[in-house]
Amino acid sequence: MPSNKQRRQAAQRRLQRQLERRAELARKRRRNVLIGVTAVAVLLVLGAVWLITGITGDDPADQDTAAAPTSAGAPVVDGSDGTCDFTPDSSGNPNLTDVGTPPPEVTPTGTAALTMTTNLGPIGLSLDRAGAPCAAASFVYLTEQGFFDGTVCHRETDSEGLKVLQCGDPSATGSGGPTYEFPTQVTGDETYPRGTLAMANSGQGTDGSQFFLVYGDSQLSPDYTVVGTIDEAGLATLDTIAANGNDASNGPGDGAPTQEVRIESMTVAA
Repeated sequence: MPSNKQRRQAAQRRLQRQLERRAELARKRRRNVLIGVTAVAVLLVLGAVWLITGITGDDPADQDTAAAPTSAGAPVVDGSDGTCDFTPDSSGNPNLTDVGTPPPEVTPTGTAALTMTTNLGPIGLSLDRAGAPCAAASFVYLTEQGFFDGTVCHRETDSEGLKVLQCGDPSATGSGGPTYEFPTQVTGDETYPRGTLAMANSGQGTDGSQFFLVYGDSQLSPDYTVVGTIDEAGLATLDTIAANGNDASNGPGDGAPTQEVRIESMTVAA
């Protein structure tokens, strides 16, 4: 028969085991909660990635510049002080055209008017020097160099979420441009409704000469500098171009315009 001392020792051992089991259960509960939280976080991230991919799979940078769209960048304010950083393109791309580099001093206020005369009709453009001073300055500089004259608009899309005409590549390959680039100017709040003029790119900070004209509300991530707007006559011309369709060479609803669209001249309004 156990003594009182032995009974006390046995009771202490049982109590110790109970405490150990309780501690182990608590650890398991904490671990399960952590796993659950982690799983939810992973699902949220995957859901966000799916949403972004679904929206931007056909954007202007997708095939023309051989790079997938980047996520919305941090707000970039460049040129608001009257200077811009135009840097040499060191990629070695053989489709680049050397027309020098714009001066770093730019006008960060007001607008600039351009007339884009195509073989299918005129397109009037208004550049926003305050909202996109570097892109506007580059656009004007290239226009004055005759960079756009005689070039072909190489891409037209007419999918439900992307309705644009893309131009500005003298090589018409989708990878051409000038021998310089400059920062993408976005805040993360950009939208691309009908009548928008925006810069194409292959990632943040690679803006050059390629641009796209939005003839129908388009769903794009806010990764492209909105440089200006298109006038009503220009939208009518774009509607004619869109009605002609494309050859689907890049996939359904995406390819070269069925009827060639050529920029006969680009001029700066006096």
